[in-house]
Amino acid sequence: MKSIKILTISFLLLFSVSALSQNDSEKDFRYLWPEDTAVRSKLTDWQDWKFGVIIHWGPYSEWGIVESWSLCPEDEPWCERKGNYAHDYCTYVAEYENIGKVFNPISFQPEKWAEACKNAGMKYVIFTAKHHDGFCMFDSKYTDYKITNPSFPFSKNQKCNITREVFNAFRNEGIAAGVYFSKPDWHSDDYWWPYFPSFDRNVNYNPEKYPDRWKHFQQFTYNQIEELMSGYGKIDILWLDGGWVRQAGTLTDETRPWLGKNQWIQDINMPAIAAMARQYQPGLLIVDRTVHGPFENYRTPEQQIPEKLPDYPWESCITLGNSWYHSGPGESYKSTTWAIHTLVKIVAKGGNLLLGIGPDKTGNLTPEVYQRLEEIGKWMKVNSQAIYASLPLLPFRNGNFYFTRSKNSTTRYAIFLKEAGTSLPKTLVMDPAFVGGNKEIGLLGQKRKIPLEFENGAIYIEIPNSVKDDFKNSPAVVFFLN
Repeated sequence: MKSIKILTISFLLLFSVSALSQNDSEKDFRYLWPEDTAVRSKLTDWQDWKFGVIIHWGPYSEWGIVESWSLCPEDEPWCERKGNYAHDYCTYVAEYENIGKVFNPISFQPEKWAEACKNAGMKYVIFTAKHHDGFCMFDSKYTDYKITNPSFPFSKNQKCNITREVFNAFRNEGIAAGVYFSKPDWHSDDYWWPYFPSFDRNVNYNPEKYPDRWKHFQQFTYNQIEELMSGYGKIDILWLDGGWVRQAGTLTDETRPWLGKNQWIQDINMPAIAAMARQYQPGLLIVDRTVHGPFENYRTPEQQIPEKLPDYPWESCITLGNSWYHSGPGESYKSTTWAIHTLVKIVAKGGNLLLGIGPDKTGNLTPEVYQRLEEIGKWMKVNSQAIYASLPLLPFRNGNFYFTRSKNSTTRYAIFLKEAGTSLPKTLVMDPAFVGGNKEIGLLGQKRKIPLEFENGAIYIEIPNSVKDDFKNSPAVVFFLN
């Protein structure tokens, strides 16, 4: 053999994954598999989808600022106020709540979003019907703080019920619909009661001391979720955010500080909400984020990938840009190589990638987002069989190789992640245990198979120059054996 850089794969063929908890707090909260057979079936389907999109969009997009958090009176970097009104909190809140009077996204074309996401290979969408600021991107009859408010300019647009338009557009492309809904509502007088000042993200009165007011907020939340479950077509996922709104006994070391100094329990009555939601949407997946228990059908690590193989269903929600929202002309986006590598790393551990994007104030995605989605789609068209309906193959990673196997056949995959700007190596060495009795190996995107070379007990793949040329612009290549 020629003296060249050799990459070696050495791994065991194990077709079951032994699971490990991600941190100490989760050890105390064992994942509970759904008892409802319809939910279990939907969860199995969801685990096969592997790739989805979450879209944050609301009045904050008009200013190009963080979603909702600038209203939160906490001294945290993500709560920083910017702009002409930043110096005075009360003035800032008043001006923020008036954004609806100028928010007029006349370029809103959800069909264009949906087509781009479908072509990228995404199988489900999570859309922000309501974020923590309480602004409804749907036509709720329980508040005037909504996109369809007759005094707001976009209410005159035939597509003014934005959530309905988004779900219709994505379902028309065969993409499953999921509702993002914030449990806290900082606009509601029954959450941030004007009688008291608000000092942090939490309810600003003691729910035990003022039970009638809290019950009113519970009913308000129930009613709005019922609107979404009953009036917006088939919904596959209810994705609930705001994990400080939770029942007693569910706090972890990570989440306890979210309750602030008062540590008031904010029980929203999830059993009633779940029962109602599934009456309208049988088999509905419910994701009560960070609240481990029966209403967290899968877990959602944010902006990270678990180090170990989880023993529960999970998705990493990670942004394509620097933020969940569109921040304006200076927004920076991660590369296509990053996106594909991230998807592969997550899928190799049995998870889903939920990629975060945000339209601008006009209702359009930026050219950079469309470009990334198009390029991801080109790779997926060739290599998706190593992604969809796959299972981890231990040891899931060795160097730049990540491994999966088909859940429906004996096919197994070794996905080589190329570093940006590099070419496919000329020679690779495969472990005999992986190769088995095979004399050749397949490469997705190539009709012919590549002969394996045997020398001194080692098995080599010599990559033909024509193959190297074919894959020079591909962020990853997928070898397979049946």
